[in-house]
Amino acid sequence: MNNNLSDLENKLGLSFKNKEVLKNVFIHRSFLNEVEQTDNFASNEKLEFLGDSVLSLATSIYLYKNYTNLTEGEYTDIKASIVRTESLAEVSRGLNLGQYLYLSKGEEKGKGREKTNILADLFEALIAAIFIDFGFDVAYDFIVKHLFGSKLDTIIVSKLYLSPKSRLQEITQSLYKELPVYTLVESTGPDHKKNFTVSVKVCGQQRGIGVGKSKKQAEERAAQNAVDTLK
Repeated sequence: MNNNLSDLENKLGLSFKNKEVLKNVFIHRSFLNEVEQTDNFASNEKLEFLGDSVLSLATSIYLYKNYTNLTEGEYTDIKASIVRTESLAEVSRGLNLGQYLYLSKGEEKGKGREKTNILADLFEALIAAIFIDFGFDVAYDFIVKHLFGSKLDTIIVSKLYLSPKSRLQEITQSLYKELPVYTLVESTGPDHKKNFTVSVKVCGQQRGIGVGKSKKQAEERAAQNAVDTLK
């Protein structure tokens, strides 16, 4: 664990007036089980809650200002794609935020510093701390720089925000003027724990197979398989 948060401030180009709120970003709830109550520590959960709201607003404003030709539904899909847990965790890894975490010994042994959900929450907590100490404009610029960058353009241009089934449908209609056809190949296992296998055909030719715990999941995986093949 690295307790020297001035390193992080230098990396971010931000000097916090409220050092306690910055420290609070890195206190995972598991750590509280191993400290005295009198130490007056608080977990980063409230910051994460606030950061989630700031991130949502910043994303909505950015899309509204920069992608005026898109529909409300597309805004919603793009927003869900860019703020998903994996994307936020990726930024945390890039900034090496995990090294500053205060974790319980159990989480430490369980490689908590590398866990996707913990790192995603960490990024949102940091957004909240920046918002509290510097205001919305600085938090907005931080989000744009570290989360959006060129990634958002790629997601929108390549339509990566669409579900695999939607993307496959767009591809097949564009190339062949036909819709993909999904067929349930088999379902195995007891009723409470079934696995479904689905195939998808384009112009009568099988293009992908997917397995999932529901038919919908299997179809999405088959569609992704087909998208990769058609690329």
